[in-house]
Amino acid sequence: MNAQVCRTLSTICFQAGMLSVILSIAIWWFLDRDTPEAAAHAERFGIFVGLWAPTLLILSNRFDRYADRAKPLPGLSDEVTQQLQP
Repeated sequence: MNAQVCRTLSTICFQAGMLSVILSIAIWWFLDRDTPEAAAHAERFGIFVGLWAPTLLILSNRFDRYADRAKPLPGLSDEVTQQLQP
């Protein structure tokens, strides 16, 4: 992968990780809690969604590191390689 693709994936993973945290809190707070079983389900589902955040943030970090070490794709002209560099 080239650096531009890695940076884009890094940004997407970071934003998805932050969204996961917000969504986890929203699920826990706003899900129907009329009965104790429903409250327990809301809590467990919020925790489940919140567990996605560390994975997505780690992926974001890894893609960012790969972008720093990315090499140009073989067969590309120098003009295209210069355009792909940030």
